[in-house]
Amino acid sequence: MTAAAARIGDSALAARLGRELEGEVLFDAFSRGRYATDASIYQVEPIGVVVPRTEQDLRVAIQIAADEGIPVLPRGGGTSQCGQTVNTALVLDCTKFLNGVVDYDEDSQEVTVQPGIVLDHLNAWLKPKGRLFPVDVSTASRATIGGMTANNSCGGRSIHYGIMVDNVEAIDAILMDGTEANFGYVPGNIGELAGPARYRDLVQTIRAIADRETAEIDARIPKLMRKVGGYNLDRVVARDGRGGHNMASLLVGSEGTLALSRRIRLKTHAIPRHRVMGVCHFPTFWDAMDSARHLVTLQPYAVELIDRTMVDLAREIAMFRPIVDRFVRGEPQALLVVEFAGDERDPLLRRLADLEAMMGDLGFPDAVVRAEDAAFQAQITEVRTSGLNIMMSMKGDGKPVSFIEDCAVPLEDLAEYTGRLTQVFHKHGTEGTWYAHASVGTLHVRPVLNMKDGTDVKKMRAIAEEAFAMVREYKGSHSGEHGDGIVRSEFHREMFGDRVVDAFGEVKRAFDPRGLMNPGRIVDPPKMDDRSLFRYRPDYRPANPATRFDWSAWGGLSGAVEMCNNNGTCRKRNPAVMCPSFRVTGDEQHVTRGRANTLRLALSGQLGPEGLTDPAMKASLDLCVGCKGCRRECPTGVDMAKMKTEVLGQYVRRHGLSLKDRLIATLPRWAEAASRFHYLANLRDAVPGLPWLSQVLMGFARQRSLPAFAAEPFRASEVPERAVADGREVVLFADTFNSYFEPENLRAAVKVLDAAGYTVHVVDPSESGDGRRLCCGRTYLASGLIEQAEAEMRNLVAALAPYAERGVPIVGLEPSCLFTLNDELPSLLRDAAGAVPAQAMLFEAFLAREAKAGRLDGLKLKPIADKALVHGHCHQKAFAAMGDVTAALKLIPGLEVSVIESSCCGMAGAFGYEAEHYEVSMKMAELSLLPAVRQAEPGTLLVADGTSCRHQIHDGAGREAEHVAVVLARSLAS
Repeated sequence: MTAAAARIGDSALAARLGRELEGEVLFDAFSRGRYATDASIYQVEPIGVVVPRTEQDLRVAIQIAADEGIPVLPRGGGTSQCGQTVNTALVLDCTKFLNGVVDYDEDSQEVTVQPGIVLDHLNAWLKPKGRLFPVDVSTASRATIGGMTANNSCGGRSIHYGIMVDNVEAIDAILMDGTEANFGYVPGNIGELAGPARYRDLVQTIRAIADRETAEIDARIPKLMRKVGGYNLDRVVARDGRGGHNMASLLVGSEGTLALSRRIRLKTHAIPRHRVMGVCHFPTFWDAMDSARHLVTLQPYAVELIDRTMVDLAREIAMFRPIVDRFVRGEPQALLVVEFAGDERDPLLRRLADLEAMMGDLGFPDAVVRAEDAAFQAQITEVRTSGLNIMMSMKGDGKPVSFIEDCAVPLEDLAEYTGRLTQVFHKHGTEGTWYAHASVGTLHVRPVLNMKDGTDVKKMRAIAEEAFAMVREYKGSHSGEHGDGIVRSEFHREMFGDRVVDAFGEVKRAFDPRGLMNPGRIVDPPKMDDRSLFRYRPDYRPANPATRFDWSAWGGLSGAVEMCNNNGTCRKRNPAVMCPSFRVTGDEQHVTRGRANTLRLALSGQLGPEGLTDPAMKASLDLCVGCKGCRRECPTGVDMAKMKTEVLGQYVRRHGLSLKDRLIATLPRWAEAASRFHYLANLRDAVPGLPWLSQVLMGFARQRSLPAFAAEPFRASEVPERAVADGREVVLFADTFNSYFEPENLRAAVKVLDAAGYTVHVVDPSESGDGRRLCCGRTYLASGLIEQAEAEMRNLVAALAPYAERGVPIVGLEPSCLFTLNDELPSLLRDAAGAVPAQAMLFEAFLAREAKAGRLDGLKLKPIADKALVHGHCHQKAFAAMGDVTAALKLIPGLEVSVIESSCCGMAGAFGYEAEHYEVSMKMAELSLLPAVRQAEPGTLLVADGTSCRHQIHDGAGREAEHVAVVLARSLAS
C-alpha cells in the first residue's frame, strides 16, 4: 500500500481540514466512492474531498496537503475520458462555490473567471455583451473552465476558433509550495519579468529546456492543431517575434499535474448573428471520410460526423427520435453536419448552395438537408453533442470504450486511416462507433468491448498499440482532444521519443519537485490496462438482488445501474427536468450520476455489508424527487426514480416505516373516512399551534398548509347517463387526490367530455372488492411499499381491463397517477397489466388526439382570457406530454399559451410537505417557477395539472392555479 493510499478516509486529516477551511470536507466512504470515477473506464478511490468555499480555502488546502505530504487533484465536472480526474489524492471540487465571473475588461474583451464556472453559464453571462467563449465542447452544460483548461479542450468549432490553448491568456495559479503567480505573457528578456523569484526561476528553467530540445520538439511534436498530449513545450519553442511566450500555455493541458488554477483569463469572440447548416448524407462511411477534406475548403465553422450506429441508437431514445427523423433522409451510412456562421445571412445561404453544388460534384446530388431555422439547428446540435451518451446507451456489458477515441490524423489520410482502423477492429472481433470532428481529422471512435472480461481487456491493449502505431505512421496525434490521463500517458515515449518525454519529466519536477500534483498522469504513468485501476476489476461481482420491477432488459438491477457512464449530463443546471435537487444543492451526492455510482458501489459490496439497506444509502437517494427527468433526459436511460423506489422497498422491508410515511402511503385507504369527518381532518390548519405540533409529532412542515379534504368528494353516481353513440366513450380514472381534495377537477372533466359528446364511465369504488376507492398505487410506491402497490394495481387492472380490451380510452387527470399506469404498472405486473397501460392517457392527450382527428367539432368553447401561463408537472415533461397540454388549452378561442421553463416545482408529492425537505422544496420552486408566477400579468390564467404543483404555487406565490379541465369547463359556451 502506498503512503497516499494509507491516508484514504484519514479522520485526523479530515478533522484538520474541517477546522481550517470554510468549505465542505467529505471523507466518508460514500462521498469518496462518488468521486472515485469519471467518464473513463477507471475507478480510483480518493483520500478525501474538499469543496472549497473561498479562494483562501484553496490556499489552505494546498498548504495542509503539502504539510501532510499527500497528493492533490483539482477536479472540474468529472467528465474526463482518460482517467485524469481520478487518483489517490485529496480532490478539490470548485464547482459548487468557486464558479463565478471575476472581471470583464471592456477594452480587451477578455473575461476572468474562477475555475468552477461551467462553460454554458459563462456564455450565458457573456451573451448580453454579444460575446462568447468559443471552445464548444459537447459537455458544455457541465464542463468547467478549470477542467477545460487542464484538459486543453477543443470542441466542434476548433477549425475556426482554435482550441483551449489558443484562447487562454493568463492563469493565476498556486504551486504546491504555496507560491502564487500570474502565469501569462513572458517577454523575450526575462530580466523584465515581474513576480515571485520562484516564478522567475520556473520561466528560466522552462526556456532552457525548450531551447535545448528545440530540434527534437520540432521533429517529434505533430504539426496538427489537435495535439494535446504531454506539455505544450512547442509553444515555448515557437515564440513570437519579440522572443516572448505565454507561460499559461504550459499549464493548459497539464491535467492538474503542475499547479492549481485559481483564476483564468480568457479571450472572448463576437457571437455570429446568423448560422446555417447542411446535413450531408453519404451511402458509405468511406465516402464521408474522403469528402471531409473537400468540404473544409468551403471554410465552414464545423464539419461534424454522425455515423449510422449513432442514428440508429438515437432513434431508440424518446427525446431524440423525432429530431433524427426530421434531419435524416433515408438510410445513410454516415452524415456530415456542415455549419456556416457570420454576421450576414445571404452570404451564408450562398455558401450552403456551394455545399450542395460540391456534394453534387463529389457524386452525391440532392444529398443535403438544409437547416436554416435556428430551432432546427439547435435540435441537430443537441443530437450531435450527445454523441457520447447516445453511443453509451447500448444495453449489456459490451459498450463503446474510450481509449483511442480522439486520435487525430491529417485530413487527406482520414478515409484511409478509418478504413484501416476498422480492419483492426474486425481482426479483434469487434466493431467501432464513430462521430465528431471530421473538420480537423479527430473522430471519436470507440470499439465495442466488455471491460469486465479479461480477454476484451487484452483486446483493448492490442487495438491501442496498433492504432497508435498507425497514427504515428500518418504523423498524427494520439491525443487530439481528451488528454492523456491513464489511457495515453504510457504511450508518450513511442509518440514523442525519449528526449521529449524526459523533458516533460523535467518540467514536472521543476513545478512539483515532491510529485504531489495529480501524480502518475502525463509523467511516470501506470499501465493503461492495469485492472487494479478499473471500475470493473477482476473481483467485481455485483449482486443482482431479487427485485419487484422488471429489469430484465438490462440483465438485472445492477446492469441498469451500470448504464450510467459518468458523463454527467445530469449535472446541467438549465431549467429542464433533470436534475432538480442538484440544481439546488450543487452536490455530487444529489445528482443522478452520484446516485447511480452509489448504487453500483453498494451492489458490488464496496460500501460495506449492508449494501442497499444501509441508512447512508437511503440518505444518498433522499433528495431524488421521483421527477422521472432522468428517464427521458439521460441519454443512457438511467431511471433513478424507479431505482429509488426499488431500493426504498428493500430498505423498508428491513427497517420499517415512520408514522408519517405510513400515513402518506396508506392515504387511499383512509381518505374516504377522512372526507366523512372533514371538519376534524382539516383542523390542523384551523387551530393555532397544530401545525407546530404536526411537525414535532409527524414531521409535516409547519410552514405548509395541508391539502383540505372536500366536504363532498367526487362520486361515480354524479356522472350523467348517456347511451354510447359512434363508439364515443371513455373511462375517467377518478384518482384519490382529485376525488377527495379537489373533486371540482373531476366534475369539470365530466362536463367537458359530456359536452363533447362522450359517454363517461367511472368505475365504481365497490369494484375494488372492499368498498375502497380504486388506486394506482402511487403513494405506496413513493413510500417503498411495493407489494401493497402491486395489490392496488391488480385491483385496478381487474376493474379497467374490460374497457381497455374493447379499446376504450382510460383518461386521467393527475399526471403522477396516470403515468404510473403507463410506466410502473407494466414493469411490476408484466403480462398481467394487459391492455390497460396502452389505453391510459391524460385528459389533455385524449382531447388533443380527438381534436386532431376532427372529433371535437361539437365542443363549443368561448373566450375567457387572453393569456395562459402553464407549469408542467414533472411527469408530463418527462413523458413529452406538454404539447398535449398546450393543444388542449388552444381549443379555447383567442387564448395565447406559454409554458414556464422550469424543472420540479419542489413539492413532488409528499416531499415538499415534509419538514426535513421544506427548505430544498422552496429553493426548487424559486429557481424559476415562483418568480414566473409572480410576474404573470393580472388576468393571466395560471394552469398546473399536478395537485402538488398547484399547492406549491398557492403556498409560495399566493396565486391560484387551475387544472386544464377546470379552465376548459369554464370556457364551455353553455
